[in-house]
Amino acid sequence: MADEPTLNRLEAAPLAYEDAEFLGSPDGRPMRILGEYLEPLARFRRERIQDTVVFFGSARFHGIDDANHQMELMDNTGSARRAPEEEQPASSEELARGETTELKRTRAAAAVEMARYYEDARTLARRMTEWAMKLPGRRHRFVVTSGGGPGIMEAANRGAWEAGGKTIGLNIKLPFEQYPNPYVTPELNFNFHYFFMRKYWFAYLAKALVVFPGGFGTLDEMFELLTLDQTHKLSKKITVVIYGSEYWKNVINLKLLADKGAISIKDLDLFQFADTPEEAFAILQKGLIENHLSPAEEPQAGAEGHEAWQGPDIAQTRS
Repeated sequence: MADEPTLNRLEAAPLAYEDAEFLGSPDGRPMRILGEYLEPLARFRRERIQDTVVFFGSARFHGIDDANHQMELMDNTGSARRAPEEEQPASSEELARGETTELKRTRAAAAVEMARYYEDARTLARRMTEWAMKLPGRRHRFVVTSGGGPGIMEAANRGAWEAGGKTIGLNIKLPFEQYPNPYVTPELNFNFHYFFMRKYWFAYLAKALVVFPGGFGTLDEMFELLTLDQTHKLSKKITVVIYGSEYWKNVINLKLLADKGAISIKDLDLFQFADTPEEAFAILQKGLIENHLSPAEEPQAGAEGHEAWQGPDIAQTRS
């Protein structure tokens, strides 16, 4: 009779939610998607975030450095790597010597313009946060939120940080070097794999949106929220400010869309233009007070459970 094979003692199999190989596989994708909903939700509840004011804008430009006033253009949206030298804005020394290209001269002028928008976003976010922090209530209202990266995003988080308020960064994992800006509140520093889950958190907590000059990502995010508003998919009113009318009216002719019948004339009322922090703040404050701070909008104490009071005000989707 042949010898029976020796049976080795088996190690315990990993629990499914501790199995990194499974969680990283295509079969584990639903778990990863759910994680990008539930984990932010838990943190927003823990930090008592009720709703947000979202700032969109270019990630490629920094503000003017107080030390050397050197402008720098980044390689890609959210990238930590500099663009090639031949694409960088010309320095003041290069301009003075006339030793530069037309592209570098154009970029130098654009860099100064974008630095102004950086400072405007910083000022507006600071003023918005100072006002919101004075509002009564158990949860934090109208928390300044950005994509968490450099450029206009950094300016928005920086302004809120300078005001002493909480500020949210919804970063996205990209296939090149990147980093969150240092002004995001550490407990509210998020990193998403899925763009659509990141957009969910932009859209469903926002009571207002400010769109500063930017590129593909800014356009994508702006039209995503305008479409939700246009089609009445959100059961809330959202105030949309498009900042920098000269820039945006050169980038896209929104009025032409209405003139040609691609959108309704009344769709032009979904947003307002602003060109100064003071003008933008007045629009935001008016919209937020009328739509979200009136007595009819405020729940009565004791009318909701503890979790509802502590958790975020996630807008319902209309059927």
